[in-house]
Amino acid sequence: MQKLEHIGIAVKNLAEANVLFAQLLGSEHYKIEEVESEGVRTSFFRIGDVKIELLEATKPDSPIARFIDKRGEGIHHLAFEVADLPQSISEFQSKGFQFINPVPKNGADNKSICFLHPKSTQGVLVELCQERNS
Repeated sequence: MQKLEHIGIAVKNLAEANVLFAQLLGSEHYKIEEVESEGVRTSFFRIGDVKIELLEATKPDSPIARFIDKRGEGIHHLAFEVADLPQSISEFQSKGFQFINPVPKNGADNKSICFLHPKSTQGVLVELCQERNS
C-alpha cells in the first residue's frame, strides 16, 4: 500500500453534510459525483494528503443505505492507494484475506476499486484503489 487515500463517511443528507464538513475542515468540497452502479452520490474534501469522501445513498437498497439502516451515519471505510490493483488483490488473497469484490470495478474520483471483506480485517471495511487510465 502506498498511502491512506481517503476515509469514506456514510451520510443521510449530502447537502447538510457538505455544510458541516466545510465548517469542520475549513474548506469547501472540490467534487460531487454520482456512481450510479453503486447507488451512491459522493462529495470529496481534501485535508493535507488525505481525502474525506462523503457517501449518500441514491437507492434504498444500495450498500450505503443498508449501512446507514444497520449502523447509522459514520465512518464507512478506509481506502488505501495501491500501485497495481490486480497484483495487490492476488497478494492479499494469497495471505487469506476475503474480498467482497475480487474483480476491480469503477469507483468515484477516477479510481478502480475493490473491497476487502470486514470479516477478514477486524471489522473494518477496507478499499484498495488505483487511479484509472483515462
